[in-house]
Amino acid sequence: MTLRMKLLVVPCAALSFAGGVALATSPATKPAPPVSEPLPKHVVPASKDGNLVLGLCDGETSLEVEGVKEGEKLTREQAMRASAKLMSDWRQKNPDALWDDVPDPAPVLAQATPPGAKTSPSPAPQPNPGSKPAGSAVRPGGVGAESGAKAVPQQQKANVQTGHTYGAYSERDEQIWADSTQAFVKEGHRVFHDAEAVGGTVGVSCDMCHPDAANTHPETYPKYQVQLGRVALLRDMINWCIENPARGKPLADGDPRMRAMEAYIYAQRKGTKLEYGKH
Repeated sequence: MTLRMKLLVVPCAALSFAGGVALATSPATKPAPPVSEPLPKHVVPASKDGNLVLGLCDGETSLEVEGVKEGEKLTREQAMRASAKLMSDWRQKNPDALWDDVPDPAPVLAQATPPGAKTSPSPAPQPNPGSKPAGSAVRPGGVGAESGAKAVPQQQKANVQTGHTYGAYSERDEQIWADSTQAFVKEGHRVFHDAEAVGGTVGVSCDMCHPDAANTHPETYPKYQVQLGRVALLRDMINWCIENPARGKPLADGDPRMRAMEAYIYAQRKGTKLEYGKH
């Protein structure tokens, strides 16, 4: 595949996906539009030969893929090569811009799941014969039947279990919760690395520009994003990239794929200081 780059020059400013730094300065800041207003879209230059033209989320850097016509989908290998070329061109234009190639701290899920591979939630741990039921060996401050604990009337136990979710729980409960959370994060990892799952139409997936969710900086949201012309949440930028580089349809807030990807991106930055509004 031969790649030929064409640049789209627009007067607006742009930020990286996570906006670690501004790539350009807007000449004038306009009042933020209502949150419900649809997100703006990039317009990539048309190819005189009818080839597919890809664009980065900065709204300026684009690439024409020779031999692949508009409406056709790239293979993963083609999409990765095109994405690498786009990022290389962007770096040449912005040599001083900050961009995290590798997540810091170390990512929770570093290896990509091959597209099409099925994942399933981790099975809940099963109690051993003769073990105490869930909720019986409680953490400090809870109510239960640990050695030395006072007997609690049955009605009071029921109230603790139904009215105070975190009043009494066992190590097995914690393990089940941890396994469920990790399965949720793993599903987000799968969607993030799969162009089909994310709903793209050109074969581009999120990881091609953000390996292991690098440079997404979820800890810096909410913050003003120049591309959107308003204060954005992490999910707004996920949809921005789905609509523009990936050429897909935005996901609803409650879409399981959106929620899972948010969980995965946040998990990759575990232990990072919360600094909303940082660029």
